[in-house]
Amino acid sequence: MALVEWKEAYTVNIIEIDTQHKKLVDLINELHAALISGTGTKVLNKILNDLVNYTLYHFDTEEKFFDLYEYPESAEHKKAHKDLVQQVAALQKKHNDGEKVLTIDVMNFLRDWLQDHIVGTDKKFGPFLNSKGVF
Repeated sequence: MALVEWKEAYTVNIIEIDTQHKKLVDLINELHAALISGTGTKVLNKILNDLVNYTLYHFDTEEKFFDLYEYPESAEHKKAHKDLVQQVAALQKKHNDGEKVLTIDVMNFLRDWLQDHIVGTDKKFGPFLNSKGVF
């Protein structure tokens, strides 16, 4: 069973962003499945690295839209991105140093952050960017 199920409530009505959000959901589910199955450290390392790198790519995409269209809540939103990147980088470092940090609690944190961020923060920029002709 997937940790995160995609819901239409997550849609921000910008194809590129919605596609990236779906990919993030897939990566979180892949990491969760590997953790649950005990697939091994190498697989977990690769998936965690993929998740971190794709998250950075995704945040960069959103932030380019913010800058291009002068999104008024850009500073707040970028801070939320930066905070998550720092938290995940700290987890990744601990994991790479051999600490067991990939737990169900961490997976639940990633799930909750993604869901709360999309619904609570990302949904705000959808209508703004739509009004600028971005779909």
